[in-house]
Amino acid sequence: MAATEKLVIAGQAGRLEGVVHHPEGSPRAIAVVAHPLPTMGGTMENKVVTTLAKTFVELGCAAVRFNFRGTGNSAGAFDEGNGEVDDVIAVVEHAQQTLGELPLVLAGFSFGGYVQARAAQRLHPRRLVLIAPAVGRFAMPQVPPDTLLIHGEQDDVIPLQEALFWARPQHLPIVVLPETEHFFHGRLNLLRQLVVKEFNGNPL
Repeated sequence: MAATEKLVIAGQAGRLEGVVHHPEGSPRAIAVVAHPLPTMGGTMENKVVTTLAKTFVELGCAAVRFNFRGTGNSAGAFDEGNGEVDDVIAVVEHAQQTLGELPLVLAGFSFGGYVQARAAQRLHPRRLVLIAPAVGRFAMPQVPPDTLLIHGEQDDVIPLQEALFWARPQHLPIVVLPETEHFFHGRLNLLRQLVVKEFNGNPL
């Protein structure tokens, strides 16, 4: 049976709290999942974040979710995404030290997607998964062409048109969920199915 373990990680701004979800058997990859904007109530307990973590465990990965600096019991203060990139790197380094040098997947929802897109430039993960990333609100960098990008048609926080405007110059496909808003209410199982299908079709 899959097990969970609470983590305390040394970050640049102090302790970071997190949870690692262990798969049954040896993990085939490490998936680090980042949460939405802390100043709007985003935490590692967000339902999209927990759905992603459980999905990656289902796919045989060790999944780590954590609270950014200044969120929950993590030390420090919100840093507009700059220090949060360092938080991701600290979490990845801790995971690799404890779980081994396994293939890395970075996943993020909303603000967490923006942070993971920036972290990917430094960490070069095997795969990047962005769920309704906060384009338009933050200066999103370009991402690898095999990035899985999922967005809701009726997203009222990050409009689909903004995501298209960002993705278009990169020729980056977007998986659009019809009649779906920002927090994927009623669509979490569909989100899980899309991630499972993607990774079963393109194994790590």
